[in-house]
Amino acid sequence: MYETTYHRPSSVDEAVALFGKGKEAKFLAGGQTLLPVMKQRLAAPSDVIDVARIKELIGIEPTGDGIMIKAATTHYDVATSGTVQKAIPALAYLASLIGDPAVRYRGTIGGSLANNDPAADYPAAVLALGATVKTNKRSISADDFFKGLFSTALDDGEIITAVSFPVQAKAGYSKFNNPASRFALTGVFVARTPAGDVRVAATGASQNGVMRVPVIEAALKANWSAGALDSIKVSDSGMLADIHGSAAYRANLVKVMAQRAVTAAG
Repeated sequence: MYETTYHRPSSVDEAVALFGKGKEAKFLAGGQTLLPVMKQRLAAPSDVIDVARIKELIGIEPTGDGIMIKAATTHYDVATSGTVQKAIPALAYLASLIGDPAVRYRGTIGGSLANNDPAADYPAAVLALGATVKTNKRSISADDFFKGLFSTALDDGEIITAVSFPVQAKAGYSKFNNPASRFALTGVFVARTPAGDVRVAATGASQNGVMRVPVIEAALKANWSAGALDSIKVSDSGMLADIHGSAAYRANLVKVMAQRAVTAAG
């Protein structure tokens, strides 16, 4: 690991000020990505600014039409929150599948979204649920937040402060995970609004990261059932292909995971 200066600010404003003073500063949330790459000398930030203990970034609150999860809230706290389990049980279930207990106790929702790993779980939920990512500067809709592999709409020095999720009529998540890393080879989150609109997002499948799946959305809007997807075909264009599976394999997994997610949603 290269030499770095560690900071533990007590507020978002202090964290932003420290970031501005550093030559190549990085924010640290759960550290599940940044610390390993630093240990391998693949990253050499001049300053590491730990935001995980800023009180204003921790907690889960009900809102008028959903829930707000603050950015430094851990996966474990999301998975075990009675508020989340009541409002959006599929979101609590998704959090319970992330990594292993050590990862869930340290990793945070804000860190996961800011990193935007193409096989991470939360991006699928944020995109399918039509959530809003709140930062210290603005609010960003899910459709505008994700920009590609490890890329988001965040500017330098911008910090995610919370994510607002609207409650849905139905929602479900199903994940086919890598048995070693527990990242999603393919994970699909499905959601149906009270008005009957459907949003479906897949993670771990596309070369461009998390994606919506219009062919599945259309089928489920017409008939909300796993059987409605029996005859549809998801294109393998732009799908990932690696030692774990071909593009065609992942395209089929998107369909199968979507069917399982619908069944879980009820």
